[in-house]
Amino acid sequence: MHSDVTPAQEPVPAYFGHARGLHMNRDPRGVLTVTINDGAGGPITFTARDHSEFTEAFYRIGQDRDNRIVILTGAGDWMAQIDFATFGNVGDPDVWSKVHDEGVQILENLANIRVPMIAAVEGRAHIHSEYALMADVIVAGEGATFSDLPHFSGGIVPGDGIFTTWSYRAGPGRAQSWLLDPMPISAAMAAEWGVVNEVVPDGAALERAHQLADRFLKAPEVTRRNARIHFVQPLKLRIVAEVGYGLSLEGASAAALVKTLPS
Repeated sequence: MHSDVTPAQEPVPAYFGHARGLHMNRDPRGVLTVTINDGAGGPITFTARDHSEFTEAFYRIGQDRDNRIVILTGAGDWMAQIDFATFGNVGDPDVWSKVHDEGVQILENLANIRVPMIAAVEGRAHIHSEYALMADVIVAGEGATFSDLPHFSGGIVPGDGIFTTWSYRAGPGRAQSWLLDPMPISAAMAAEWGVVNEVVPDGAALERAHQLADRFLKAPEVTRRNARIHFVQPLKLRIVAEVGYGLSLEGASAAALVKTLPS
């Protein structure tokens, strides 16, 4: 069992409870487990509120030096649904400006988590799998599947970092082809592409992530932190260079899509 306190028995940080869709639990070793969920322990239906709250939460996680390892996981599924209506009229520049800014900041804030980060993926990772790909190590249950529901198949450009992260890990040719025709791929295929690092029996991804955390904690703190900083830097540079531009293209395509919808 893991407790909600640091080794010094400090109070639970206030930010742990600020994002409805993120349950945070830090054990005495400083391993922070962040579970994406619907607020009741089930798979999340991602909303505009979650988009905003995740932005702040990932920033706070990166700022808290009591977090020595970060494990990011889902509740059953990674994410399987998204409530597009909660984002409002994405053809309105004022609405898209907020989506754009938060979308850039979410990935930059994940990149600024300066300790080893492990993603434990089970079930359907069909929404925002790029969050998982920001981790140093990705462990997936053998029944996990990866897809990209919101973008090209839904009529908009995959510009929010999904292309940047998948092309970084799988190569641009595979990423382009897959994002234009995002049929679900298995954990085994994602491992063959170089995206998933370990495939484990279903239900064992989080346990394996904690085993890896135990091993990583044997290294000195500065070594752990500097290794993460070093490993994420090339991806971080691409995020800074590409995601703001990509989200601008996505916003233009969203505005064009809105024009085709029944009034």
